[in-house]
Amino acid sequence: MLFRFLKYLQPTHYFQRLTKAGQSVFPKAEKLPTVITNQLELDNQYQSEEAKAYDLSWQAIQFGYIGNAETYTHFTKLPLKDEYRFIRKNFHSAWVFYVFLLRIFLFHNPFKECKAWFNTRNVNQLKRPIKSIAYKDWETFRSQLIEAKPKVSVVIPTLNRYDYLKAVLKDLEGQDYSNFEVIVIDQSDNFNKAFYNDFNLNLKIINQKKKALWLARNIAVKQSQGEWIALSEDDVRIQPNWIRMHLKCIDFFNAKISAGVFYPEGQQIPKSRSFFAIASQFATGNAMLHKKVFKHVGLFDRQFEKQRMGDGEFGMRLYLEGLKSVSNPLASCVDIKAGTGGLREMGSWDAFRPSKFLSPRPIPSVLYYFRKYYGNNSARLALLRTVPISIFPYQFKKNKPLILVGLLVTILILPIVLFQVWTSWHLSSKKLKEGALIESLT
Repeated sequence: MLFRFLKYLQPTHYFQRLTKAGQSVFPKAEKLPTVITNQLELDNQYQSEEAKAYDLSWQAIQFGYIGNAETYTHFTKLPLKDEYRFIRKNFHSAWVFYVFLLRIFLFHNPFKECKAWFNTRNVNQLKRPIKSIAYKDWETFRSQLIEAKPKVSVVIPTLNRYDYLKAVLKDLEGQDYSNFEVIVIDQSDNFNKAFYNDFNLNLKIINQKKKALWLARNIAVKQSQGEWIALSEDDVRIQPNWIRMHLKCIDFFNAKISAGVFYPEGQQIPKSRSFFAIASQFATGNAMLHKKVFKHVGLFDRQFEKQRMGDGEFGMRLYLEGLKSVSNPLASCVDIKAGTGGLREMGSWDAFRPSKFLSPRPIPSVLYYFRKYYGNNSARLALLRTVPISIFPYQFKKNKPLILVGLLVTILILPIVLFQVWTSWHLSSKKLKEGALIESLT
């Protein structure tokens, strides 16, 4: 990673890893086109020239650079003061103090740490508005891919959500792109075949008796007739140009994956995700990719069945293979967040908040993913970064009088939390020993 301290704050981020070809996602600053560097801000307050360059590279990725500039394959160790300057600029002061304390506890030289931390005390987190790199040709771009009208297979697993499913199927009826099929893998307790008679769609309905999300998606991909696979869910709402915007994004950026953006009902797309960028995550609820990608990396890992992070693991495989994935705000969808059905009925829907008092924390599949791709040390840092926050009840966070109560509750249940974490680690070890359950697409 560009700056070493990111390993404490983003220990399991895709961009922490180099691809199998030995490339990072970060472009060399001196290789960036002038039109891009003119939109960035050179920070001359860093001690080293390397830190100045790395900061520009970080900005380029954060602001949506998607290009072909040569990327870094390794990173130089930077002065401690530069590391602290970087995190002070980009993270809340509480997280800066967290990194400082953590490095002291990890037996780094306390005098050097205190000096670097103190000497950067006047550096504040940047509050500038998010600015994105402009792609002026987008509006006039004529997509040959769309003109070729390839067949798209829309994949939707569903479980006991007919009311929600009806809405998204109606949205698909209104698409302004016509050459697509919809494959619904229905796992509902009371399968209602007649429900599907009311839609003017090319529908393929598969009644799956076994409640298994990743099995459902794998079956749908295998039975799809489309050249492109569009992944969706049963509790989202999509725009009439959803399919077309995915195809146009893939064509415009010469990408393999268009990763759509979610936003909660009644809200807007978060500013940090309101522009095109190299995707830092993959969500199976809103994405499009060529069917050949599954032949290249395999189908979904069934080690995540009835648990969490299966899409994150699949996205990591895409990233490691160097397949370009673009975060696409123009193929967004509204996340309804249905209160019933779906993963809630198959297992836990929250990765870090167990549904039962002594259940593992986090869900074992999360640690399986972290340990498999980032190693045990990064997995421990991820636990330290996420578990304490997960203990604190949601309803206490915005209510100041309850904060003290929340702290007391956290201290009281700490021994139980440690047991939960130990259990999760033990179960993830079993998953690692068993290995991935990834089927190939022939």
